[in-house]
Amino acid sequence: MANQFVLVWSLLLTALTVCCLTSASDPSPLQDFCVADSNSQGIYRIKMNGFACKNPTTVRANDFSFSGLHIPGNTANAVGSAVTSATVTQIPGLNTLGISMVRVDYAPWGINPPHTHPRGTEILTVIKGTLEVGFVTSNPDNRLISKILRKGDVFVFPIGLIHFQRNVGHGNAVAIAALSSQNPGVITVANSVFGSKPDISADILAKAFQLDESIVRKLQWTF
Repeated sequence: MANQFVLVWSLLLTALTVCCLTSASDPSPLQDFCVADSNSQGIYRIKMNGFACKNPTTVRANDFSFSGLHIPGNTANAVGSAVTSATVTQIPGLNTLGISMVRVDYAPWGINPPHTHPRGTEILTVIKGTLEVGFVTSNPDNRLISKILRKGDVFVFPIGLIHFQRNVGHGNAVAIAALSSQNPGVITVANSVFGSKPDISADILAKAFQLDESIVRKLQWTF
């Protein structure tokens, strides 16, 4: 009977642990803050999940501040968009807090091309203009869920799913997005597939995308 009691409690604790571990992208902090110390690695570069903490007595307000999201990004590029990030790289105080944000600027008909954030869910708010947004569900459905957003509208992109935005208005557009990770990461589909270093074998991509190998090589050269 005692063994059964221990087994039940073990299973319950395991379930609760899994639930807690999977409830957020980043681990919950165990202290008020852990300002990232970019100089902590010294001679021996230890790979950490996040950054080591700066001495709390040396923490200042600037560690929790960033000035730059009021500045429009340069959209004079092939896709017609620019992303200005406010992640742990720009704000050391975000370390261990599991949140970050970005500003996205779009030229007329500019796009934020299909991409995914492997470590964070994104919630986007349109500040200016009109955006077509959407994400694609995972295999086997691959369902496109999309919507036209206007100023003040909000849309959520679930963690890990491929998503995009396109400016469908007549002028420039601006959006602000928050993400559920201090460092959500970004994988742009076209750049990753056709711009990997070294190249993925052209015959593999040709078969995957049902393209001629010459077209694949051209795309690889482009990216």
